[in-house]
Amino acid sequence: RILSRAAAPSIAYHRRDGRAPGILFLTGFMSDMSGANAMALEEFCAARGQAYVRFDYRGHGASSGRFEDGCIGDWAADALTAFDHLTQGPQILIGSSMGGWIALLTALRRPERIAGLVGIAPAPDFTEDLMWAAIPEDRRTELARNGFIMSRAGDYPITRRLIEDGRNHLLLRAQIALSCPVRLLHGQQDDSVPWRRSLDLAEKLAST
Repeated sequence: RILSRAAAPSIAYHRRDGRAPGILFLTGFMSDMSGANAMALEEFCAARGQAYVRFDYRGHGASSGRFEDGCIGDWAADALTAFDHLTQGPQILIGSSMGGWIALLTALRRPERIAGLVGIAPAPDFTEDLMWAAIPEDRRTELARNGFIMSRAGDYPITRRLIEDGRNHLLLRAQIALSCPVRLLHGQQDDSVPWRRSLDLAEKLAST
């Protein structure tokens, strides 16, 4: 299904009706709603009769827009749109990697409807702490000059807008004012998001 918007790219989604609390799945950077985690959760919710929504951010999967035009603020806005228009009642947000950051941003904007959060290798602040921090000085100069550079593997662009916008949404620099139940799942052999990121996040959350 497609959620059309007059002033922004459309959002592709799949919704399954069921009992509350519903589950909203938030995918990772360059991932989409047909990934293994998203589909496994759908099977889990179907077996429990639980409401479930998965969707693609703009520039991802079946949604419109170009990936290289997007940034954290855009994808957070897409998540909030999906939350407001595709879900009802209390929700559990499950975010994978970047989706963990997006889940936190969504919960901070709609705390009254959040029944819980689950982070799967959550990566809050990754554009600054994992991406920008790993870019050598000569490539930072290239990024400033050209507006983008290619990743080390050459498989996706890192744009100046992605880095600069990410700084407007950093969360780990202060306490995160969420009091809902939170579970963080992180493999200690993760070579994309260091597992200590989950410990850093746990320390910053107001939730016990």
